[in-house]
Parts: sequence; structure tokens; C-alpha cells
Amino acid sequence: MSEGLMLLVEDDADFAATLKRSLEKRGYAVLTAPGPDALPELLERHTPTHAVVDLKLQGGSGLVCVDQLHRHDPDMMIVVLTGFASIATAVEAIKLGACHYLTKPSNTDDILDAFKRGEGDTGVAAGTQPTTIKTLEWERIHETLVATDFNISETARRLGMHRRTLARKLEKWQVR
Repeated sequence: MSEGLMLLVEDDADFAATLKRSLEKRGYAVLTAPGPDALPELLERHTPTHAVVDLKLQGGSGLVCVDQLHRHDPDMMIVVLTGFASIATAVEAIKLGACHYLTKPSNTDDILDAFKRGEGDTGVAAGTQPTTIKTLEWERIHETLVATDFNISETARRLGMHRRTLARKLEKWQVR
């Protein structure tokens, strides 16, 4: 019995293959896409019921994918995975249509549990780690990227930094 059609948007082929196998063992039919550029063609032929989207992709931000998927089908359940969690990206992911936001490493059970949780949990403990300057910088950069629709030049201008400096920072923070 099929649980539904799951879409994985992940540019790490090894991680995508491993997660795909695990989800298929749990009854899902699974499609994969490496980034936002592959979505229009895929969505012409398929309507996934669920999606798992990596936040940091070679072809752009996973937030762009969340927006595309939610516009395609507002009822699609979308979970965002990231190796570099921030409040700004979590809020944006939810605003754009994701139902949950998980940090890596998350296993298949964590992802499937996130799909099952329809409402927030007031029992979740608040973090005790203080926010670092690096985290605040990344949140501000990502917040500005979202506000400029991921235009690197405009983001750099708004942040008062050179475009190449911003590009180096983004490359440095690329999470695999």
C-alpha cells in the first residue's frame, strides 16, 4: 500500500539515494530533484503529496523550492532540512508553506514524524545556547537574501559589502 508520492529536493546524490531507499521501504513512491531548476518539468508530470527540501542547494535556496511547491499545491506537506539552522530561515520556510523545519542530521523517522505533527508543540524546550555573532551574521544575510528574492548584487548593496565578499561568505557557509 502506497503512503503517497514523496519529492526529495536534495543536491547531495548520496544522501538523496539513501533517504529515497528508506522512504520507499516505508511505502512511499519517491521522486528526486537536485534543485529549483528541475521542479517545473517534474511538477508538470507529477503532483507529490509530500516533499523534503534541503535548504542549501547548489542551484539556489531551498526556500525558492518551498515557494514553488506550495504554489503548485497548497496542500502539499513540506519539510525543510538544513545543516545550518537559523530563526530567520525557519520563519521564512514556514511563511512560504513548509509545515516543519528540521536540522541535520535527521533520520527518516524524524522526517516522517514531522509530517504527522499537524500542530505546534508547546512542550518543546527553549534552546540554552547563546546565539553567536556568526549565526547572527548568517541570519541577517539570509534575511536580506530572501527580501531581495536571492539577488546577490542587491543583497550585497543592502548589507553594505562588496558582491564578491558576500559570494565568498555564502560559499564558505555552504552546508553539505
